[in-house]
Amino acid sequence: MHRLAELAAKKRRRVVGLMSGTSADGIDAVLVDLWDSGPSTRYEILSFATTPLPSALRREVFALFAADASLDALCRVNFALGEAFATAALAAAERAKLGPEAIDLIGSHGQTVRHLPASGSTLQIGEPAVIAARTGAATIADFRAADVAVGGEGAPLVPLADHLLFAHRHEGRLLLNIGGIANITALPPNSDASAIRAFDLGPGNMLIDAAVAHCTDGREHFDRGGVRAARGRVDETLLAELMRASFLQREPPKSTGREEFGAAFLADILGRGTWSSDDLIATLTAFTVQSIAEGIRRFCPGEFAKLWVAGGGVHNPRIMEGLCRALPGLAVRSLAELGVDPDAREALAFAVLANETLMGRTGNIPAATRAQRRVVLGKIALP
Repeated sequence: MHRLAELAAKKRRRVVGLMSGTSADGIDAVLVDLWDSGPSTRYEILSFATTPLPSALRREVFALFAADASLDALCRVNFALGEAFATAALAAAERAKLGPEAIDLIGSHGQTVRHLPASGSTLQIGEPAVIAARTGAATIADFRAADVAVGGEGAPLVPLADHLLFAHRHEGRLLLNIGGIANITALPPNSDASAIRAFDLGPGNMLIDAAVAHCTDGREHFDRGGVRAARGRVDETLLAELMRASFLQREPPKSTGREEFGAAFLADILGRGTWSSDDLIATLTAFTVQSIAEGIRRFCPGEFAKLWVAGGGVHNPRIMEGLCRALPGLAVRSLAELGVDPDAREALAFAVLANETLMGRTGNIPAATRAQRRVVLGKIALP
């Protein structure tokens, strides 16, 4: 505990944020200098990169998404991911030409393998004790559990970090992340955290990636540059059916994951008819765009002029162009224009949340997660 007290007493802390999203394609690692905490938080990003998961480990992670996943496999992969997260954290320091001893703190979201908010449970793995032991840095992980313990869904958790880093006194901002799942944070101008509205919108890249893998027998894992979607034609009948998905009709707060828009959802689609691979991918891309746009129109009231986009979907021109057409009242921009690599946003958020936890500050927003109250997030592993 003495070590944590020393870290909390520092004016500036060097923190690594680690994130592996629903797509499980790699570990995002950002090294950031953080000054103070809460509304006084300031930051400088020192390095960022995504470390691909080794193909064998990625296959093991995907095997855990199955309903009949092995408990032994879960145990092994938990520790294997801990090693992978530790390697990514050390590489973040090396990229900044710093040694491991320069890392004060690590915040790791981990890898979600189950998210069952209706059952009051969620599970993220990537053993933090391994991360702490390999890096020598205090590690805070498993952020979602504390929110779920007080009635929340454990997601989304990035809104507080969005508020601390990106809120603007005079400008309302919408921050969209298009990872495996798409989620939105609405930051009204000159507002405190209680005015934030945030929720999952539906599938981001998840169904597109799964369809690409299916259509190429696993040779490809995503639609690079939106090329396949650009070649295909949208099946408007199928798109209309998909837009009737029950999750899209629910009022926020709400969160989702592979359990709703994963392999079973794609299998149901494939059972409805036959399409060329490009037509299927074009239709699923349109589904991502339309579900995002509809969620914003219905559930994000207020004065917002710009939509700042992060996550893998920002690199897909078909998604970005589709959002521009579907939301003509909003200027659709990459988060890079605010000085943050759009792929780094969530890793940065968990560095900020780890810093908040170290300082004994709450990290969830009940209006976004449905929690009964605000709580300090995460579990601490000491080296």
